[in-house]
Amino acid sequence: MELHLNRVDYIQVGVTTQKTMRLLPALGKKASQKVAIADHDGIVTCFGMKKGEAVPVFKTLPGQKISRLDLGGAAGTPQEKIFVCSGSQVRGFTKKGKQFLTFDANLTENINAMHVSGADLFVCASYIYNHYCDCKDQDYYLSGDKINDIACLSSENLTRQIPVLACQDRVLRVLQGSELVYDIEVPGPPSVLERYNKDGGEDVLFGTTDGKIGLVQIGEQSAATKWEIDNDKKKGGILCIDTFDIIGDGVNDILVGRDDGTVEVYGFDSSSEPTLRFDHVLSESVTSIQGGCVGKESYDEILTATYTGWVTGLTTEPQKAEAGPGDEVKMSKETQSKVEALRAELDQLQVKVLQGREQYQQTSQSSTAVSAVPVFSINDKFTLCQDDASYSLTLEVQTAIDNLLLQSDVPIDLLDVDKNSAVVSFSECDSEVSRVKTCSENKERNQKPLSLTLTSDFRSSPMGTSSWPRTDVRRTQPRLELKVRSIEGQYGTLQAYITPRLQPKTCQVRQYHIKPLSLHQRTHSIDQDRPMNRLSLVGQFSFAEIHSWVVFCLPEVPEKTPAGESITFHFHNTFLGTQLEANYCKGEGHFRSDNISTISILSDVLSKEATKRKINLNSSYDINDDSVSHTLKMIHPKLECQLLLARKVQLIDALKELQVHEGNADFLIPEYRNILDESADLLEEYKKQPAHLERLYGMITDLFIDKFKFKGQNVKTKVSSLLEILDNYDLNSLLDFFSEA
Repeated sequence: MELHLNRVDYIQVGVTTQKTMRLLPALGKKASQKVAIADHDGIVTCFGMKKGEAVPVFKTLPGQKISRLDLGGAAGTPQEKIFVCSGSQVRGFTKKGKQFLTFDANLTENINAMHVSGADLFVCASYIYNHYCDCKDQDYYLSGDKINDIACLSSENLTRQIPVLACQDRVLRVLQGSELVYDIEVPGPPSVLERYNKDGGEDVLFGTTDGKIGLVQIGEQSAATKWEIDNDKKKGGILCIDTFDIIGDGVNDILVGRDDGTVEVYGFDSSSEPTLRFDHVLSESVTSIQGGCVGKESYDEILTATYTGWVTGLTTEPQKAEAGPGDEVKMSKETQSKVEALRAELDQLQVKVLQGREQYQQTSQSSTAVSAVPVFSINDKFTLCQDDASYSLTLEVQTAIDNLLLQSDVPIDLLDVDKNSAVVSFSECDSEVSRVKTCSENKERNQKPLSLTLTSDFRSSPMGTSSWPRTDVRRTQPRLELKVRSIEGQYGTLQAYITPRLQPKTCQVRQYHIKPLSLHQRTHSIDQDRPMNRLSLVGQFSFAEIHSWVVFCLPEVPEKTPAGESITFHFHNTFLGTQLEANYCKGEGHFRSDNISTISILSDVLSKEATKRKINLNSSYDINDDSVSHTLKMIHPKLECQLLLARKVQLIDALKELQVHEGNADFLIPEYRNILDESADLLEEYKKQPAHLERLYGMITDLFIDKFKFKGQNVKTKVSSLLEILDNYDLNSLLDFFSEA
């Protein structure tokens, strides 16, 4: 069944965070519902629609930033009481705006997730879970990694309520009281949980930060994953999920809101897995999504709230009237009055703008003028993308971004992103140093890392202007997404200077740490059959100290020291596919990897960090020579593919000249004709992977140097011979060179 939805903008509040908008229960079947939404200004706004206009029901006074909003009420009654959390405090309001509850949870951290069920209140801070009943403390749990969301399940088949925590380490933790019963591995860091059946059930939906969706059936002692949907089209991460029968086939559909502004509807047909039925792209990240009836009775819609506070509906109500040639479209009285009201409001705003400008000019010329820096919020995210081994930097501002300046003190590649409309320019602080170099050229691990500054300047581009990357977006673009790729072993800081389109001009700086093993990602387990190299460290260091060193070296490691006496983490390299196991405790650390270069980087960085704290480390190594050929064979398909691509791209210009000279390409052999036919795709692929071949050369060179470094040999004089072999690449010749050198 095809789904047609039309966009309607209702109101705008302040900046909102994840899951802070809910629809109050309807008073009758297909009756319009009230909307409750909370923002960073601490204001709870409740409104309904009357004659096409948003009419406020109540609005609270400003206060501390609100991080979550949920609905609750006594069991068996409509869930129409509004609960919000700010800092460590939870407040409750009736549907008419009367405050009936103020409860301070006395947590050391701010509450970032909440669920209300009858007299039970479940709240989560970064690592802490608390359960309260009638505002009295019941249960407590300390998570091993950051908690992103919570859901509580109940049904006739369950003897108790089951709290489920979505944790950053790709795990759903199922609790009973204050104890962990079991955990469920999911394919990405879960960012949001939602019950599939709001009236009760054992199924919970999850969405991940890398855009995957899944359904898990939760039992008291075990769970089963029913289905998972991968993010094949590389859309944004999931921020919110809801279930509602928007298609009208009697089965709840899945409504999804993503951080790139995409709204999706997944419906069920004959298969057990849902299929995409509808999608719509907004210009901002979707922080909340709900299905219901808001704008007009009997017309269902999908209601969304965005980062900048816009409440927008995608309604089944027809919004356009069609007319044939020579026919007139007659507007209803309601539409005419709405247009007149909008025109009057626009005139008033223009007058206010002119008055404000005049007042500002007069004030700025006064001898007592005081300059005030405008305050604006930034929603930023710096995450590792497994698919292309790059970091995605997403920046979102309340207003349009006028200028973005990137500065890096380590070599990085800036990759093309099709979603942007911006003009980019580069500048280098040292003209003698190229912007991106291979590991072998830049890295001397016994010395401090290379100090190289890359400055990239992004300016907003009007629609229709030639830009890089090129896409059609609104002129006032509040969101910008970039992709960068780093080199393992080179670590430092990437700084972003964000300047919005505000007067007077102001700028905010955000810093992002590029770690020594920046391309490694957490995984649940590793292949134990691979040839592994071992690094063992012994010294007078505490568990917290060695954990802080691991946090410094590797991404996706919780900053909080884990509970217990020891911990084991597993990682895989998103670029090469190699593995790493880290096991450490007080006074000891053991690291295993099938890549010698990973062990070398860890050894150098950990020794350097220990030296800073004046801690003496005793290091021992167990190097497996078989791991070198194993790593080279893992690099082989990528290197062979890049060499073939580079050779084809080099031939394109010459083949085009021959084609022009001869008038056609019929005389060429089929291989060359295919290169001409696919030239556009080949150039596009080559453009998307700058310095890819040089990076692979650098990794092989580092592997060569590191292999013999552990044997006490310096083979840098043989690097030129290695590069000659790579230029005339053959895997067997390369393996022979590594074994004979």
